[in-house]
Amino acid sequence: MTAVEAQQWLIEKIAHRLGVPSEDVPPETYFDELDLDSTEALILAGEMENWLGFELGTTTLWYHPSIKDLAEYIAEESAARAGENHAASA
Repeated sequence: MTAVEAQQWLIEKIAHRLGVPSEDVPPETYFDELDLDSTEALILAGEMENWLGFELGTTTLWYHPSIKDLAEYIAEESAARAGENHAASA
C-alpha cells in the first residue's frame, strides 16, 4: 500500500460521502474541515479498516489530521505490517 493509493482511496470515499467530485477534495484538507458527521466518520473508518486489513487506533485521526498525513501513515503502517508478516513466515 503506497501513500498515493491510500490518499486516492480516502479522497474517493470522502468525495462520495460528500456528494462532490474527487477533484474538490484536496489532500491537504483536514478531517475537521470536512462536512462529515461522527456517524459518517465512523463508517469511513470501518470501511478503511476492512480495506486495509488492520485496525486503526482511536487516536489515528488526531495524530494524522489531514488526508495526506493519514495516507502517509497508512503507507508506513502497511509497510511495517508487511515486514512483520514476511519475517514471521521466513
